[in-house]
Amino acid sequence: MKETQINDILHTYEKIPAEICKDAADACTRIADIIVEKINNRKQGLKLGLSTGSTPQPLYRELVRRCKAGEVSFSDVEVFSIDEYYPFDSRSSQSRNTRLHTELLDLVDVKPENIHIPDASVPAEDVDAYCAEFDKMASGLDLLVIGVGEQGQIGFNETGSSDRSRTRTVLLSHKSRKRQAKNFGGELSATPHTAITIGIHTMMTARQIILMAWGEDKAQAVHDIVEGEKDLCCPASCLQAHARISFYTDENSASKLVRTTAPWLVQTCDWSADKDVRKAVIWLCDEVHKPILKLSQQDYLDHGLGQLLEARGAYDDLNIKVFNDLQHTITGWPGGKPNADDSTRPVASTPFPKRVIIFSPHPDDDVISMGGTFIRLVEQGHDVHVAYETSGNVAVHDDVVLQHIDAARELGYGDRCQEVLDILKNKKPGEPEPRALLNLKAAIRRSEARGAVRSFGLNPDTNAHFLNLPFYESGGIKKLPRTQADVEIVKALLQEVKPHQVYVAGDLADPHGTHRVCTETVFDALEELKGEAWMAECHCWLYRGAWMEWELGKVDMAVPLSPDELIKKRHAIYRHLSQKDLVPFPGDDPREFWQRAEERTQSTAKHYDALGMAEYQAIEVFVKQF
Repeated sequence: MKETQINDILHTYEKIPAEICKDAADACTRIADIIVEKINNRKQGLKLGLSTGSTPQPLYRELVRRCKAGEVSFSDVEVFSIDEYYPFDSRSSQSRNTRLHTELLDLVDVKPENIHIPDASVPAEDVDAYCAEFDKMASGLDLLVIGVGEQGQIGFNETGSSDRSRTRTVLLSHKSRKRQAKNFGGELSATPHTAITIGIHTMMTARQIILMAWGEDKAQAVHDIVEGEKDLCCPASCLQAHARISFYTDENSASKLVRTTAPWLVQTCDWSADKDVRKAVIWLCDEVHKPILKLSQQDYLDHGLGQLLEARGAYDDLNIKVFNDLQHTITGWPGGKPNADDSTRPVASTPFPKRVIIFSPHPDDDVISMGGTFIRLVEQGHDVHVAYETSGNVAVHDDVVLQHIDAARELGYGDRCQEVLDILKNKKPGEPEPRALLNLKAAIRRSEARGAVRSFGLNPDTNAHFLNLPFYESGGIKKLPRTQADVEIVKALLQEVKPHQVYVAGDLADPHGTHRVCTETVFDALEELKGEAWMAECHCWLYRGAWMEWELGKVDMAVPLSPDELIKKRHAIYRHLSQKDLVPFPGDDPREFWQRAEERTQSTAKHYDALGMAEYQAIEVFVKQF
């Protein structure tokens, strides 16, 4: 949506000024500009506070690049890390000390004596005095740059932390330990119970603070910190009173701010795009609890949308236009309906049948996220292929492997139980899993995926492709860098099938980044193949998985599901037994991924119904990339 921005008005609802950037890379470039300028313009050394985790990683890469290019030197910079597990071995690969060194400090010219990271080896009887001394050193930082957690955590200051807190030892909650367990091989028993963290009061003594958050999973936290009230349940909101604080977000983490949900309330908008108009009208319907065709002129005027009427004409004509626009997104023929007038349909009727590739980051995202559409495409006669981009091996529990090996023994196919038990016994928490074990887990995921697509009539021998992209095969949660080798594997399949439709996971909230990397890999492959003749008829559709759904203002295609179709989709999901009764990633939501996705598609159907559309059991929605 194009708009005219007046800065003070733009931040009307914000208690902390938000800088909304295109993506994390763009935001980190701008933050790096600030850091480099401060270092280069400083006559004396700079005291710089930093955090660890996934959020600052792109910032550290940018700072390393600039240091190696000679644009900045860290030789006169004091670096303070805000937290560390306690007691803990600082040499361990999971320590904050190790992460900050490997991601930044070992790659720039900072002096060892200028590095201050909480000492996790201090004896328990001395730790209080040590924290008090560290607090004195860390007070009055020139610049504090930190990422925030999904519940607004800053460092290990969690829900309930006092705004008067200083550097101290803290007891990690069960919820926090579940989040951190991903760094310890998923083993909660190996995850520390306590930590040292700089307190909120200490953070407030910094001369300038920059907060960071990326991805849709942080959207609620960003909203609460930027626009909510100060609340100890959201620790970062306690920083609202700081005189020089800003919050850098990407477009996805800012998705719940007023500037994103209702930009017409804080700026003058250009209403030339139909999707912007649809977004505004749907927002208005949700505000006044009316379907589209019952909106009145007064509704528009009372809710800041008078400028929309001025730009687009009478409210009743506008209601009809938006109603038709949204209704035309609905289709029971995701591959196009043969011999039909397709002038108002989202997918062309020809060619028919179409060649289709569904790219699934993990071996179950296809059926979880768009299983109903997948089944329809197969049953309606299209040549459908599914490409499982990664093995998904790290998401299989050890006891599932033992169960499969035990079943093989009971069936007389050989006794390998002791061999597998020995492999499991020698595993080290937090270290990459043995390759032999990973191969077994990958085989289990492949067999489940094959069973799922076989359940609705797809031939897994010819139409299921297991790409095993190399970036994923690190043996742990942290993946390898994506390379051209990953892109070439995807390109080879695209060249083989020459699809008319490509479905790609559009999730940008993936905690461990696999969905994002897989999506970027497919996009790169398509870009490199754009000169191919078959690409002229190829269209790319984005679906979403278990985290978020497309807002209806963006939707280009909505595929309704009947109760029976929803059950058929659920039965396909159930074939993924190793993922059943498992919440793979930490968080507050106890539902499994498939449950979240199913309830979300049902909520989407209810939203369409509330807007005046036909009532369906569930709806899967897609955005057209090209």
